[in-house]
Amino acid sequence: MAAKRIRFARRRKSAGFTQEGLAEHLGVERSTVGRWESADTEPQAYIRPKLAGALKVSRDELQALLDDIVVTDTSPSERMTYALANPASADLMVVAYLHEQLRQLDESYDQESSTGLLGRAGQLHGQVRFLRENAGNPRVRRALYEVEADSATLMGQLVWDSSQRRDHVAPLGFFEEAVTAARHARDPSTESYATLRMSFVALYGEKNPAHGVTLAQQAAEVAKLVSPSLTGLSLLHVAEGHAMTGALTECEDALKKAEAQFDRAHPDDVAAPYYTVNEFNRLAGSCYLFLGLPERAEPILRMTSRALAAKKKSQAIALGNLTLALIRQGKLDEAAATMHRTIDAVELTRGGGGLNLAFSAGRELRQWRAEPWAQEINDRLLALM
Repeated sequence: MAAKRIRFARRRKSAGFTQEGLAEHLGVERSTVGRWESADTEPQAYIRPKLAGALKVSRDELQALLDDIVVTDTSPSERMTYALANPASADLMVVAYLHEQLRQLDESYDQESSTGLLGRAGQLHGQVRFLRENAGNPRVRRALYEVEADSATLMGQLVWDSSQRRDHVAPLGFFEEAVTAARHARDPSTESYATLRMSFVALYGEKNPAHGVTLAQQAAEVAKLVSPSLTGLSLLHVAEGHAMTGALTECEDALKKAEAQFDRAHPDDVAAPYYTVNEFNRLAGSCYLFLGLPERAEPILRMTSRALAAKKKSQAIALGNLTLALIRQGKLDEAAATMHRTIDAVELTRGGGGLNLAFSAGRELRQWRAEPWAQEINDRLLALM
């Protein structure tokens, strides 16, 4: 596998050095600097103080630059094969390879079915755990804990989706593993996100809004010092939990607190792509639907379902809720058309949230089951099963 220390190279350039210039300053060969940047080797301990001085960084910052390896060729290599056969030999290059594989799976989450991704994700998660359990280098072990936290979180999502949100035990096991791994890695962002995922199981699977609110509040508390985006996302689910119990004042208070997090977002917030205006509106629409205010939910969900066209699993949830809002206002023609769009989105990805909402809307349409348009919808729902 090919890899680079991209941030290290950028730092060298911003400090005013070419590879040749830095090599001359340090009294080493230019090829030595090249091997550092291609992640083939690391600087020896004796030269690190002078290297840190040249790059104008602290020793800890230098170590972070050296640990930040980006894989540029993700095809399996002899290095990865050797590491699986000799796990104590795993190095940061192997960790970077695993991290890139996980990133690609995560990017596919909103486009592919969870059942289709589950096998690949399970194999990768098993490799990460195996290497972490047998890692000989403490730095490598901590880096593997970081990947394990992410891969366990993804596994929890996929298993829950694949069970159509019926199996709560296995997903919670993965999320708890993710929390433990994140704490070992000292990664509060991932700990918060895994805890938030546990709240989803309580809210939408176990139908226990009080427990869901508690878990979402815990996620917000963990995230508040490191990620305004995750804090905001967690508070949205606090709001939804309150909405499930009919607590309008508490719900809108949580929505206001969540909205305020947009003003605190910063470029280094790794969760920023997941906390967007569209996500805020999707959850706000859901809140008003739970509160029995479909007329307030409808315009929010209509706008959001259009904006989420590229994220099919999220769009399916927005469309399912929009269908319910239309049914509850007696707008049956629009509800039927939106229901077909919901099923179209669910057929592509089979996300658990979209499936559950499609069947919920189908149950609310039963009173019109004698109508041809309702029979057509029912046939499509049966096909989904």
